[in-house]
Amino acid sequence: MINKLDQMIDALKGKPKKRLVAAYANDNHTIEAVNNATELGIIEPILVGDEETIKKVCAEENIDVSKFKIVQENDPARASKKAVEIINAGEADVLMKGLVSTDKYMRAILDKEKGLLPPKAVLSHITVVETPSYPKLLIVSDVAILPAPDLKQKIAITNYVINTAHALGNENPKVALIAATEQMSAGMQACVDAAIISKMADRKQIKGALVDGPLALDVAIDMESVEIKKLESPVAGDADCMVFPNIESGNVFFKTCTKFAKGELAAVVAGAKCPAVLTSRGDSSKTKTYSIALACLMAK
Repeated sequence: MINKLDQMIDALKGKPKKRLVAAYANDNHTIEAVNNATELGIIEPILVGDEETIKKVCAEENIDVSKFKIVQENDPARASKKAVEIINAGEADVLMKGLVSTDKYMRAILDKEKGLLPPKAVLSHITVVETPSYPKLLIVSDVAILPAPDLKQKIAITNYVINTAHALGNENPKVALIAATEQMSAGMQACVDAAIISKMADRKQIKGALVDGPLALDVAIDMESVEIKKLESPVAGDADCMVFPNIESGNVFFKTCTKFAKGELAAVVAGAKCPAVLTSRGDSSKTKTYSIALACLMAK
């Protein structure tokens, strides 16, 4: 089982390379991350962007540009659409966001006629977080796409974090459905939804994991809190995955992990025809390299 982000790269070595296409790959962080993944032997890269700019960045970073297939497109929105076309044509397995804004990138994915969204599918952002204070990786969602997921969307998110855990080698992950309290409160929608999803897992309507909720954050990941509160749960104190009730709670959690706790992360979008790397334009090349590795593990 993979417990550290760098172990993802070790798990991919020796396996067939995934074909990655980066949308508007005009910046040094994206090019450096794609180059790193190429050097590590886990991808075959395609860069959609302005060829002159890409060559200039490669020269500045001392990167051999000949290892990339470059598709010329100097407009970020059109570059995103072109990258999606390449996926739909079966010429790549993984999509990656370059120096394009998230709204333009997502618009290309969500295009009803030429995008990557299957009928009735739910898109969700999956983040895998490594922090010095927790002994294993935490898979959390949703922190970036769904502002206030309803029950149907939370069920989809739960299945996505389970599938991600399976891709990381955890065959029976522990999923905590997060709320403000572990007590069942009918007046809190987060508690109601968590209770329903938890019971669905008990009845095997959601498979491949131990699922429990509602659970407050402390009892989800801290065994001492579980013991003090005398809580009996197959998940509490040892969660592998956390499903957050809304984007505010999830986003604050993952940024606290990275900014305060000096954690590192990998992030992808699940629910499309292929894994789509979605990191911030300001994220480091290391974060983007880890995100590429995660997407490759999740790609079919």
